[in-house]
Amino acid sequence: MAYVTSLLRGLIALAALTGIVIECVEGSPLVVFSFFTIWSNTAVAVVLGLGAVRAWRRLPPVAPLWTGGVLLCISVVGLVFHLVLDNPASQFNQAAEIARLTGARAVANQLLHTVTPLGVALDWLLLTRPGALRWRHAAQWLAAPGAYLAFALIRGALLAPDTPTRYTYPFLDVPAHGYAGVLTNAAVLALAFYALGLALVTVDRFRPAVAGRENRISSLGAGGLK
Repeated sequence: MAYVTSLLRGLIALAALTGIVIECVEGSPLVVFSFFTIWSNTAVAVVLGLGAVRAWRRLPPVAPLWTGGVLLCISVVGLVFHLVLDNPASQFNQAAEIARLTGARAVANQLLHTVTPLGVALDWLLLTRPGALRWRHAAQWLAAPGAYLAFALIRGALLAPDTPTRYTYPFLDVPAHGYAGVLTNAAVLALAFYALGLALVTVDRFRPAVAGRENRISSLGAGGLK
């Protein structure tokens, strides 16, 4: 059964990697890797890929700090995409532009924003031992969006005003909202990140164990950084 777990994790990692490769082939890798979606899917490919290898070799699982952080980040990617960017009712919606995607770009879009968030969530619910996440993790996980915010603002400030995708997301567009507006948007997202992180820890403490003990990926006794 450990081999089945390894295969499923490997497929999720492959989905993330495939979406990233398509985006890089279809566009500029420097632009592609400026999006939080790509950062998060890269983390999915690395962490889930490592988890697949460790399950195959029956080694201790990846530490919950990292698996939980990946779950949180990719969940936010999926939620922001479907509720904010691909939502005509949202003030930041890009639904018309998203609807124009075809071919490989449309496939990549679905892999990066829908398939990997659902895959990682199912992996956590079905193949991960409950109770491994800690309350402190919710605060530690904020390092990822914080680092991305700093990167996005510095990148935007250094690029010429007419550079396409100077600011990667509409809620981070400094010319449109000013730094005060962007930081307000970032604060709201940070609160959402933290609240969702706390929700994940809460659910993790009460959800039932689905897989058998030998098949769970994250153990309460797992080694490494917690």
